Amino acid sequence: MKILLVHNSYQHRGGEDVVFEQERELLERGGHRVVVFRRSNEEIRAFTPLKRLALPCNTVWSSGVRDEFSSVLKREAPEIVHVHNTFVVISPSIYSACRENGIPVVQTLHNFRWMCPGALFYRDGRICEDCATDGLWNGICHGCYRGSKAATATIAITLAIHRHLRTWHNSIDLYITPTAFAREKFVAAGFPAAKIVVKPHFVDPEPVPGDGSGGYALYAGRLSAEKGLETLLEAWALLPAPIPLQIIGDGPERDGLEGLVRERRLSSVSFRGRLSKEAVLTAMRGARLAIVPSTAYETFGLVIVEAMSCGTPVLCSRLGAMQELVADRLTGLHFNPGDAQDLSQKITWAWDHPSELTAMRLAARRVYEKRYTARVNYAQLVQLYSRVIADRSPGLPHGQPSGFHSKLCISSQSQEQTP
Repeated sequence: MKILLVHNSYQHRGGEDVVFEQERELLERGGHRVVVFRRSNEEIRAFTPLKRLALPCNTVWSSGVRDEFSSVLKREAPEIVHVHNTFVVISPSIYSACRENGIPVVQTLHNFRWMCPGALFYRDGRICEDCATDGLWNGICHGCYRGSKAATATIAITLAIHRHLRTWHNSIDLYITPTAFAREKFVAAGFPAAKIVVKPHFVDPEPVPGDGSGGYALYAGRLSAEKGLETLLEAWALLPAPIPLQIIGDGPERDGLEGLVRERRLSSVSFRGRLSKEAVLTAMRGARLAIVPSTAYETFGLVIVEAMSCGTPVLCSRLGAMQELVADRLTGLHFNPGDAQDLSQKITWAWDHPSELTAMRLAARRVYEKRYTARVNYAQLVQLYSRVIADRSPGLPHGQPSGFHSKLCISSQSQEQTP
């Protein structure tokens, strides 16, 4: 199979970049011919003043990128195009090139930007779905993208124009969401349910499971407001006895969080900064418990699956995709989002019940082996591609599903409850 993968990288490497690269490597190992069309928002740094001035228009529709992409389609003649991200440099202009050349398109929905200019359904420290329910102007009023009303307006205008043109409806054959929770959000927003399937992300290569002998709790991820780290530190201040906590990662909140640790005299908390994937997994294997305290929904939560791959139970917010991935009292624990008291109590319970944590370790690893390995993911991905290609028959109008999509939708919640 010849596959063209499309991805627009962000200025700061994130989970979408990891997933894109992992799927590319997975397909190449499977013997498929993979062509990559990739741009990066890092390019914006080198733009001339004139090119920067034209950026809002090119975000809506980049004729230059479309021409370049169309040339790639004609030269490579892929059987299918799989798009991960087009924001900002690539733009949605490439979808019409696929349609023009009669090539089916699969789109992974990594975040909520299709409904929310800020991409997270999160504003001012709380869940916010105003743009999805009451209109995109809400995001503009609040400057939800990088605190800029002008930049947010560019995204909102892009979304509004392409909704009106039905760009995605007419040009995308299949959408992939990583969780059932994310799928439900897109269906509620009017995306066609029959064309959205659930295929989770995965961890590769497969780590050797650990035993939690390090005796510490672990947070690994971006240090930003929506990740709930202030709640985590507040919970640590409430613990009846000190428990070691390692915080891995970097981000805009790091200085403030380190100041909070000093202010509260939390000597058991240490910041390890950004580490390699291998070092993170090593820390995961030694952790007694991984903690994911996000106050935003999350569309997946790759760190949760990384913990499971190491056999490490996860204590997470009872919110969004997180509570779908972690089965309470089976593969980890839930706590009320933003509730430091509840989090503190759950941590104390975990430390006081080592045998229960051991059982959770085994269950978490079993769930990983059943759902989140490269082998399982490869089979799902190739099946989706094959059926989309077969579905595009000469007698079927472009973008019209034949009915197989809903059959392929995987309810990860129902499977996670039975490790």
